[in-house]
Amino acid sequence: MEYNLQEMLFMFFGGLGIFLFGIKSMGDGLQKSAGNRLRDILDKYTTNPFLGVLAGIIVTVLIQSSSGTTVITVGLVSAGFMTLRQAIGVIMGANIGTTVTAFIIGFDVGEYALPIIAIGAVLLFFFKKEKLQHLGQIFFGFGMLFYGLELMGSGMKPLRSSEYFIDLTQSMSDNPFLGVIVGTVFTVIVQSSSATIGILQELYAGGSIDLGAALPVLFGDNIGTTITAILASIGASVAARRAAAAHVIFNLIGTTIFMILLVPFTNYIYWITDLLAIEDKMQIAFAHGTFNVVNTLIQFWFIGTIAWIVTKLVPGEDSIVDTKAQHLDPIFIQQSPSIAVEQAKYEVIRMGDFAKLGLDEARNYLTTGDKKHAEKSAHIEEALNSLNAKITDYLVKLAAVDLTEQESQEHKTLMHAINDIERIGDHVENIIELIDYKTATKVTLSADAQKELTEMYDLTRATLEKSLQTLASGDMIEARKVIEMEAKLDMLERQFRKNHVVRLNTGACDGQAGMFFVDMLSNLERIGDHAMNITEITLEDANEVTV
Repeated sequence: MEYNLQEMLFMFFGGLGIFLFGIKSMGDGLQKSAGNRLRDILDKYTTNPFLGVLAGIIVTVLIQSSSGTTVITVGLVSAGFMTLRQAIGVIMGANIGTTVTAFIIGFDVGEYALPIIAIGAVLLFFFKKEKLQHLGQIFFGFGMLFYGLELMGSGMKPLRSSEYFIDLTQSMSDNPFLGVIVGTVFTVIVQSSSATIGILQELYAGGSIDLGAALPVLFGDNIGTTITAILASIGASVAARRAAAAHVIFNLIGTTIFMILLVPFTNYIYWITDLLAIEDKMQIAFAHGTFNVVNTLIQFWFIGTIAWIVTKLVPGEDSIVDTKAQHLDPIFIQQSPSIAVEQAKYEVIRMGDFAKLGLDEARNYLTTGDKKHAEKSAHIEEALNSLNAKITDYLVKLAAVDLTEQESQEHKTLMHAINDIERIGDHVENIIELIDYKTATKVTLSADAQKELTEMYDLTRATLEKSLQTLASGDMIEARKVIEMEAKLDMLERQFRKNHVVRLNTGACDGQAGMFFVDMLSNLERIGDHAMNITEITLEDANEVTV
C-alpha cells in the first residue's frame, strides 16, 4: 500500500509538472507565432469594454493563461496605460479565453501524446527556420499537456477505491460549498485554473467524482485563479489593486449566481450531454465555458458598478497616464497644415514629457530598488516607440502638402526632435539594465560616487527639461542656457571619470562598481547630448549661431 501511495503521488505530481510545462511551452510558442504583439492588442483594442472583452479572449487564447493576461493587464493599469473600466473588460474576456484549454483537453488525444511530442522535438531541434521552431514549441507543449494529463489520470485511478476520497466527494455532493472551498484552495496552491480543471476532468472521466460534486469545485477553480492577479498587484498602484479586486469580485459574484442555480445548471449540463452526445471531459469543458460566458454576459452591463465598488474598497488617488496620441488629427493635414504642424508639436512635447517621466522612474529605481519603477519605465519606453512611429507617420503625410517656409522649418525641427527623444528613451532603458546588473551583482557605490552620480542625474534632468521648454516656447535665451548646461555635463563627466580612476587606485572602489559608475555617466551624458540636439536645431531654424 505504501509503495502504491508513493507511485500515485509521483505520477500525480510528475504529471502535474509536465502538464504545467506543456501549457507554458504551448503558450510561448503561440505567443511567438503571434509576433509578441500582446501588449499592443491590449493597448490598442480596449477603447470600450466590449473590445476589452474581445482583446482579453484573444490574448488568453494566444498565451493559454488567463493568469498571464490578468498579470499583463494589472501591469498596464499599474503603469497608468489602461483605465480600470478597460481592465475589467479584459479580465472578463480572459476568463472566457481560458475555457479554450478545457475544450482542448476535452478532445482526448492522450494516446497520441508521445508522437505529438516527437513531432514537436523534430521541428525544434532539426529545423533552423524560426516559424517552424515556434510551431515545434506548440506541438511539443500540446503533447506534453496530454502526456501530463495521462500520468495524472493514472496516478489518480486508485482514488476511486479510496474510502476517504469517496467520503470527501460524497460530502461535496451533500455540501456544495465544500466543493467551492476545495477548488479555490487547490487552484491557489497550483496557481493554474487550467491545471486544476484538467485534473477535475480526469477525475470526472474516471468516475472518481460525480457531476454534483464536480461543478462546485469548478466554480472554486475560477475563484482560486484570481490569486495570481492579487500577487501581481501587491506593492503596485491603487489602480492595479483595484483591477485585481475586480477580478475577485467578478468570480465571486459568478460563483454565487451559479451556486444559487446549481440544480438547473446541473440539469442543463445533463441536457447538453444528451443533445450533443459529448464525453465526460467535454461535459466539464462545456460547464466551464457556460459559467464564464454567462457570467460575462450578466456582469458586462455592470462594469461601471464593479468599478465603483472596487474604488470604494480600495481607496486612494488613481493616476492614469494616457499614452495614446492625442493631437494627431489627419483632417488638419489637408484642411489646415499650419494647425497640423502645431498639433504635431504638442504631441512631440508630450513625447518629451514621457522621456522625462522615464528618466524619473529610472532614478526612483536606482534609489529604492523597487521593480515597479523598472516596469513602469519599460512601459514608457514602449509608449515612446509607439508615439515615435505615429508622429513620424503624421509628419511624413504632412510633408506631402504645401507648407510655408516657416512651417517647413518647424516640420524639420519636429522630425529631428522625435528622433532625439526616442534615443533618450533608449538610454533610459540602458540605465535600467545597468541598475539590474548592479542589483544582481550586489555592486555597492562609495559615498563620493553616489554623490557624483546624483549631481550628474540632476543636471541631466534639468537639461532635458529646459530643452523641452525651449522646443515649446522657441525662447532663444533659454536655448543658449541649454547649450551651457550640456557643456557643464561634459565637464562633469570628464571630472567624475578622473575621480573614479583615483578611487580605483586607492581601493575605495572596485572594478564592478567602477564599470557601473562609468556606464551610468556615459548614458546620462548622451541624454544631455540629445537634449542639446533638440535645442541646436531650434537655434538653427531661428538662424541663430550656436556656440
